[in-house]
Amino acid sequence: MRNDTKFWLRLSFAIIIILIIGVYSFYQARKLIAGPEINIKSPENGATVSQPLVEITGTASNIKDISLDDRPIFIDQQGNFDEKLLLPSGYTIITLKAHDRFKHYTEKTLELYYYSPLPIATTSASSTIASSTLIMSASSTATSSLKKSSSKNY
Repeated sequence: MRNDTKFWLRLSFAIIIILIIGVYSFYQARKLIAGPEINIKSPENGATVSQPLVEITGTASNIKDISLDDRPIFIDQQGNFDEKLLLPSGYTIITLKAHDRFKHYTEKTLELYYYSPLPIATTSASSTIASSTLIMSASSTATSSLKKSSSKNY
C-alpha cells in the first residue's frame, strides 16, 4: 500500500509539472500563433480632415516588415510608427500591410476624406465701381488712340 501511494504521488507530480510546462509554452507562443497585429491610433477611420498633410500613427507587433500603400515604413523598438502623408482632395483609402516571419499576413485600411475649403471671392461695392471705371477708361483710351491712328493713315 505504501509503494502504491508513492507511485500515485509521483505520477500526480509529473502530470502537474507537464501541465505547467504546457500552459507556459502556450502562453509564450500565443503571439506567434496570433500573427502580426496593426493598431492605428490616429487619424480615425472615416475621418474628415481639413489639412492635406496627415500624420498616421499607431503600433505594430509580431511583424517582420510593414508597408504603407506598398511603401516600406519603419517602426521603433516598441513597435510604434509615425508616417506623414499628403492627401489629394476628396476620398482616400490608405492600406497598411504587415507580415511576420512565418508568412502570416494582416492588412488594415484607413478611409479618409480631405475637404479642402475653396477660397471665397468677395467684392466690395467700391472695388466693383473702381474696376468698372478702369475698364471704361481703358476702353475709351484704346478707342481714341485707334481713331487717331486711322486718321493718320489716310
